[in-house]
Amino acid sequence: MQERTQPDSRDSHMPLGVLSGLTAAVTAFALAQGLSYPLFTFLMQRQGMTPAEIGLSAAMTPLGLIVSALFVPQLVRMLGGRRLAVTAALAGALLFFMVGLLQNWIAWYPLRFLIGLAINPLYILGEVWMMALAPDAKRGRIMGVFNAVTGIGYAAGPLTLTAVGTEGWPPLLVAILGFSGCALLLFLTTKGLRGFEPDPDGNPATGVFGFWLLAPALLLAVTVSAATQQSAYSLMPVFGAGYGLVEARLAALITLLSLGNIVLQVPLGFLAERLGARTMMIACAALNAICVLSLPLLISGPFVWPVLLLMGGVGYGVYTMSLVELGNRFRGQALVAGNSAFALMWGVGGIIGPPGSGAAMQAFGPIGLPAVSAGLSAVLIIFAFYRATKRRAS
Repeated sequence: MQERTQPDSRDSHMPLGVLSGLTAAVTAFALAQGLSYPLFTFLMQRQGMTPAEIGLSAAMTPLGLIVSALFVPQLVRMLGGRRLAVTAALAGALLFFMVGLLQNWIAWYPLRFLIGLAINPLYILGEVWMMALAPDAKRGRIMGVFNAVTGIGYAAGPLTLTAVGTEGWPPLLVAILGFSGCALLLFLTTKGLRGFEPDPDGNPATGVFGFWLLAPALLLAVTVSAATQQSAYSLMPVFGAGYGLVEARLAALITLLSLGNIVLQVPLGFLAERLGARTMMIACAALNAICVLSLPLLISGPFVWPVLLLMGGVGYGVYTMSLVELGNRFRGQALVAGNSAFALMWGVGGIIGPPGSGAAMQAFGPIGLPAVSAGLSAVLIIFAFYRATKRRAS
């Protein structure tokens, strides 16, 4: 049966049913994925694994994300977006079922790598469909809502463990049902959607690495957002402990970062529609640098709370604004390649950010974290202005 043509996102039509279904599907996936990270840690601790072994196991999923990003554009061309997304969600459910069957930490290494391979197409295609379906005039707010709701799903995952516990099948069943529900919602809401045809604007179909030639500033922005965000979440407790903060306050700092990530994406999306996504991307990077540089002065006082709220929002806002700009500039296969490149560079940023910041803190003390984050933001701002100047000149 021939698929119907996807509406052109340049018009003002907004297919709310499809957008809602896609958001719900990716949120179900995010809940299952957010639950998995602490769950694996608890399971491996009970089996007597060392922190180094647990950390190496945790690295398997990001490695799978990076590897799979290289092949998503080709798989979309071979299987179609809908079939690939539904298959990926069902594979995620099957892999968590295998985790329950194979209560063996050695087997969990390849399983966690395969989970990374399976789940990445879900996120890539979910974002591609959202960007392709959103009208140009409303893309900022739609991507803001999408990222905010997805953030809620990730945050709800660990909280689910407090209700179902960390032993036996109950937490694994939550993940299995989450991925199964995602597959069902995708099957019901994406019938007939295309959006993966050649770019009508004439941008050439390209691979993930080839996309660096088309939009290097956007890919750098994703890398910087991932590096600064994951550094903050990973090392903020170490940073705060360097200033003598107690554990309860350290936990509250992380909560404020997560809350800012959720509540500020929609306002930032509205501003992107008014001021332009690239302008807002640079503004978010600048605000993130200012916030992180102020932390040593404010960390022990009450003004750190609004600063962390803003920092969490604009730090991830760099990524949201990059998505909006990607959707504004590209369509079809070029959009798939671009978002796959985004996924790859998010993984790269997560690999280089926390170790780099940790090394700086080891060498220079707590100030190393804000120095690295502000430095990365400055590199992005300078390169974005350079690319804008070069594009105007050509």
